[in-house]
Amino acid sequence: MTAPAVTVAPDTSLEQTIRLLDEHQITAMPVVDAAGHLLGVVSEADVLRDSVLADRRVHERLVEITGRTVHLVVTDVMTHLPIHVSQDDDVAQAVELLVSSQVKSLPVVSDSGVVGVVSRRDVIAVLARQDVLIEAEIDDQLRRAGVECTVDVDEGVVELRDAESPDSLRIARVIASRIPGVIGLSTGAAARA
Repeated sequence: MTAPAVTVAPDTSLEQTIRLLDEHQITAMPVVDAAGHLLGVVSEADVLRDSVLADRRVHERLVEITGRTVHLVVTDVMTHLPIHVSQDDDVAQAVELLVSSQVKSLPVVSDSGVVGVVSRRDVIAVLARQDVLIEAEIDDQLRRAGVECTVDVDEGVVELRDAESPDSLRIARVIASRIPGVIGLSTGAAARA
């Protein structure tokens, strides 16, 4: 996820919201109260719907322009019951929501409020990590845990072999499975007796 999240208050003007979306190159933002709790989500589509007025020069004839006559704020256009995930949810759950819905990003919440946003781009960035970086991070984590095991990574699939014991191999599997970019695990030669 991206943290901290860029957020807006419900009384933020649409003009300011548009500037924030553009400045941070994001497609949506959580709308939060003063305590940081999620109230809704405002997206590019929400602000575009009410920000672009018809051009009276269309088809070179006079067209009456109808549109907003009041100053709109975020709460006027936001999605009030947003899809979101908890910071403790499995990434697979977030991916399922991103793929099965039309949303491109999800607020990530904790008991204290919004802690970040996970987007399709965030997940793609993790999946695109280079094998050498994944392998180096696994090696580092294994060394810190005092586990000796040979690690090879090929297209995100981690091969673990030559562990000192079956327990070491189990620990190595748990450590490797938590590293961003790992899409699969395999074990080579059995653990040494």
